[in-house]
Amino acid sequence: MNKTLQKLLIVLGILAAIICLCLVLTRREKADFHDKYEGVDLSQEVEGMERVGAYTGYINEHQKDAHPANDVKVDLFDYESEGTVRVEKAATDDKKDALFTDTGSKVTWNVNVPQAGMYRLFIDYKITESRGVPAERTVMINDELPFEDARNISFTRMWMDGGDVKVDNQGNEIRPRQVEYFGWQKAYFKDDMGFVAEPYVFYFEKGDNKLTFIADNEPMLLSNVELKAIKDKPTYEEYLAAQPQNAGSDTAAKFNLVVQGEDSTLRSESSLYAKYDRSSPTTVPNSVTTTVLNYVGGEAWRSSGQWIEWNFEVPEDGYYNIMVKARQNYSRGSVSSRTVLIDGEVPFADLSEIAFDYKNDWECKDLASEDGTPFNFYLTKGQHTIRLEATLGGMGGILEEMEDSTYRLNQIYRRILVYTGASPDVYRDYHIDTTYPEIMQAMELESKRLYKIVDDMVEYSGQMADNIATAQTIAQQLERFCNKPQKITTEFTTFKDNITSLGTASLNLSETKLDVDYIVVSGTDVTPKKDKANFFTKTAHEIKSFVASFFVDYNSVGDVYDEKSSDQVVKVWVLTGRDQGTILKTMVDDDFTTSTGVKVNVEIVDPGALLNAVLAGRGPNVVLSVGADQPVNYALRGAAEDITQFDGWQEVMSHYSESSYEQYRLDGHIYGIPETQTFNVMFYRKDVLEEMELEVPNTWKELIELLPTIQGNNLSVGIPTAAGSSGAAAASTSIMSNAPDLSMYFALLYQYGGDMYNEEGTKTTVNTEAGVAAFDDYVRYFNDYGIPTVYDFVSRFRSGEMPIGIAPYSTYNTLMVSAPEIRGLWDFTLIPGTYRKDANGKQYLDRSDFITGSATMMIKTDDEALRLASWEFMKWWAKADTQVRFGREIEALLGSSARYATANRDAFANLSWSTEDIKVLDEQWDNTVGIREVPGGYFTGRHISNAIRKVINEKVDSRETIIDYSILIDEEIKKKRIEFGMPVD
Repeated sequence: MNKTLQKLLIVLGILAAIICLCLVLTRREKADFHDKYEGVDLSQEVEGMERVGAYTGYINEHQKDAHPANDVKVDLFDYESEGTVRVEKAATDDKKDALFTDTGSKVTWNVNVPQAGMYRLFIDYKITESRGVPAERTVMINDELPFEDARNISFTRMWMDGGDVKVDNQGNEIRPRQVEYFGWQKAYFKDDMGFVAEPYVFYFEKGDNKLTFIADNEPMLLSNVELKAIKDKPTYEEYLAAQPQNAGSDTAAKFNLVVQGEDSTLRSESSLYAKYDRSSPTTVPNSVTTTVLNYVGGEAWRSSGQWIEWNFEVPEDGYYNIMVKARQNYSRGSVSSRTVLIDGEVPFADLSEIAFDYKNDWECKDLASEDGTPFNFYLTKGQHTIRLEATLGGMGGILEEMEDSTYRLNQIYRRILVYTGASPDVYRDYHIDTTYPEIMQAMELESKRLYKIVDDMVEYSGQMADNIATAQTIAQQLERFCNKPQKITTEFTTFKDNITSLGTASLNLSETKLDVDYIVVSGTDVTPKKDKANFFTKTAHEIKSFVASFFVDYNSVGDVYDEKSSDQVVKVWVLTGRDQGTILKTMVDDDFTTSTGVKVNVEIVDPGALLNAVLAGRGPNVVLSVGADQPVNYALRGAAEDITQFDGWQEVMSHYSESSYEQYRLDGHIYGIPETQTFNVMFYRKDVLEEMELEVPNTWKELIELLPTIQGNNLSVGIPTAAGSSGAAAASTSIMSNAPDLSMYFALLYQYGGDMYNEEGTKTTVNTEAGVAAFDDYVRYFNDYGIPTVYDFVSRFRSGEMPIGIAPYSTYNTLMVSAPEIRGLWDFTLIPGTYRKDANGKQYLDRSDFITGSATMMIKTDDEALRLASWEFMKWWAKADTQVRFGREIEALLGSSARYATANRDAFANLSWSTEDIKVLDEQWDNTVGIREVPGGYFTGRHISNAIRKVINEKVDSRETIIDYSILIDEEIKKKRIEFGMPVD
C-alpha cells in the first residue's frame, strides 16, 4: 500500500470518527435535573433574601381572590386631578369627548366595584404630538402602589412611511422617512419587559376604590378606562363555531395575495422600517447589484411589545389561510415568538404565541395547528389588518425566574462579602455554614430553582442553549458550596463572575429578533408556494454576488456625486462607524439635499486617516465626531475654519451650553460645533443605602462621613481615577488623555475655585492654592480613604458591592439594559459639591462637573462656494430635528445602551429619557465646565496623570509633586506658543 493511499485512509478514518461523535452527541438524551428539585417548595423565601414588591409576590398574595365575570366601566369625566388635566371636546374619531392628561399630571377616579377580585386595566388612548417617545403611566390603587412593576408602564406610539420609496443615482432604493401617525389605540396595562405574557391583573375591593394614573412620560388622551374581567381566549374550535358556516365563494377559495414585509403600514417604533437583504437567493424581491428594500424586522425588532402591521384586502366573505415567510438566524438554541392579531384582536388562543425556531435561511410557516393543518380565518369582504407583535411567550416566565434568581444570588454574594471581604483568605475557615445558616439555606434553595430553570428552558426550546448553560454552572457551584462550605472562599470571585454571566444570559435570551420577507393570504383551495433555497440556487446566487463585487461599490452610501463636476459637492467624513454613516447619508438624501440642493458625499473613514489626508490636500470638507482636542489643534496649523465668520453662527450655538464648546475656542474664535458630550452623575443603590440607613450625599464632606459605614460592610465607593477605572468612563477625558479618567479631579479643581490655565492660556494654574488643594484632596480619597483605583463599576453596582459611584451619565443606559434584576432599586443624581461663598459672601453649593465630547469641524478651503455649502450642511446637522432623528435611529439600530449623547440641548430633551431623568441631567448640565484647549495642552493631562499615579503609588508629597509637574506643563506650553508665533507672556 503506497503512502498516499495510507494518508487518505487515515484522513477518512478521522472524518468518520468525528461524524460518529457528532451523531452520538446529537442523539444523546437531554440532561434532566428533575430529581434535584422534585418535592421541594420552590416558592418559599429565605428571610433577608426575598424580593419585596415583585409582581409574582403580588399574584401569590391574591391567588385565592375571585375573578369576577363582569367588566367595570370607569366614569372618565368624574375625576380629581393635579397638574394639566382637561376635557377635550369631540376628540375621538366618532367625535366624542376625551380626557387629556399631560406629563407630570395625576388623575384619580372613584370606581364602584360590585364584586371584589382581580381585574385587568384596559384603556383607549391616543398619544398626542410631543417628544416622540412612548408614553408611561404609573398605576395606584387606593393610594398605594400594588407592585413595583406598576410604575412606568409603557404605551407605544405609531409610525408609518412619510412618502414613497426613492431611488438614488446608483439605482439603489432609499427607504422613506418615518413619520408619526396620530391615531387611537386600545391597550391593556402589561409588562413592557415581556416576562409576563398576559396583561397585569389588579385587586379591587368591593365598593368604592380609588384608581390613579400618574403621567410619568408624555401627554395622552383617554377616551375609555375599564376594569376588564379576566377571560381566557377562545380555542380554535370555539372560534370556528362562532363563525358563519358557509364556506364562501370560489373567488374567496382561490384567492392568493402576497403582502411584502417591506410594505407594512404601521409600526410601533420608527426603527421597524424596510431593510435590504442580499444574503439569500429566495428573498423577494432580490438583487445582488443594487439595494432593493425586501424585508422588515431585523436587529431592531427584538423587544417584547414591538409590533408591525400590514393592511390587506380580500374580495369576498369567506375562509382564508395565512402563511408567514420569516427568518430567525440570530440566536441558536432560542426561539423568536410573535402574537398574531387580525383586525386588532387575537382571534383564538393558538395565535398568542407563534414560535420561529433558529434556521439559517427563510422559513415559510403556515399559521397552523400542531399537526400542520392550516387555521381557517373568517374574513369579510374588504380591508383588514394583520399585526405581528413580539412576545416572549412561554420564555417570559422562565426569564422572570432568571431575573429573580440573579437578584437573590446578588443578595447572597453581598451578605458573604460583608463578612469575608471581596478577596477572602483562602487559608482561613470562616465557618459560614454556622455563622450564616440562612445563607446556606438560600444557596441550597437557589440551586434547585436554577436546575428547574434549566429543565424548563430545555423543554421549551428543545435544546440546551449556550445562554442557559450559565444557570447550570451556578446551580452546580451552589451545590458544591452546600456540600463543602470551605469552597465558598476559594471560588468567591468565580461565583461573582458567574452571577454577572447569568444576568447577561438573561438579557440575551430576552431578545426575540425576527425578519419577515412576506405574508401570504390565500383561499382554502390554494397551496402557497414555499420558497426554499437548494444547493444549486445558493451556488448560483454566490457566483452572481462574486461577479457583481467587481463592478458594484458596496461601500458607497446613497447618492454618489462626481466631485470633479461643475456642481459643488460637499465631502463629509464620518469617523464613528458604518451604521452611523449609512443613517446619516439616508437623512442627507431624503432631507438635506432635497431641501437645499446641496450635494453631499458621505464617506466612512478611520480616524487615523484624517491627518494624512488633510496634509495631502485630499481631506474632507466637513468631518464628524472628531475628538474634543482636534478643532483647536487643526486651527493652530491653519487647517480648520472659524465658524464665527458665517452668518447665523450665534443662532446655531444658542442650542448648546457654553461649556460644550469651550474646548473649541481659541482667541475669540470657535473652530467646531459640539456634536456629542458626556459628563458625570452619581449613581446609588436605594436598597443598599436603606439597609445601612444612609442618605444620599450632597457634598464631598458628607460622602467621606459615609465611608466608615460603607467600608465597614466591606463595600466601596467608585470615583474615576487616573488608572482608567470604570470602562464606561475611559473616554470621558479625551480632551486631556485617552486612557486616564481625570474628570473628577477637574470637577474638584473648579469646585475649589481653580482653573486649568491662566486667562491668556500661557501657563497652567494647577499650582495655585486652589489647584493644590483640589489635587491633595483628590489623591487622599485613594491614599487615605482606600477608595479603589481600578474597578468594573457596572458589575459592582449591580451586585451592590459599590452602592455609590460617580460615572458618565451614559452608564444609565448600560444599567437599564444589562441589569434588569435591579430595576427600581437604583437611581442617579448630581455629583457631590463643595460649599463656597460668592462675591457677596453668600454661601452656595458648587457642583461644577467636567464636560467633554466630540465635534463637527470644517476643514479649511479657498473655495468660497464650497465653504458656504459646507456651512449649510453643518447648520442642518446641528439642528435639533436632525439630531433627534439621528439619535432615535441609532438607538433603534444599536439598542438603548447606545443612546446618542447629543450635545444639542433641545434635541437631548426629545430623546428617550424620562421626564424625571431629564430634570436631573439638565441641572447637572447647567453646572458643567469645559476646559480650553491650548498649544501644548496634550502635556497637561499626561503630566497630571503622572502626578496622580506618583502620589498614589509612591506616597510622595502631593503639593511638591503637582508643582513639579506644573513646571513641565508650562515649559511645553511656552515651547508650542513660540512655535506657533504666539505671545508667551
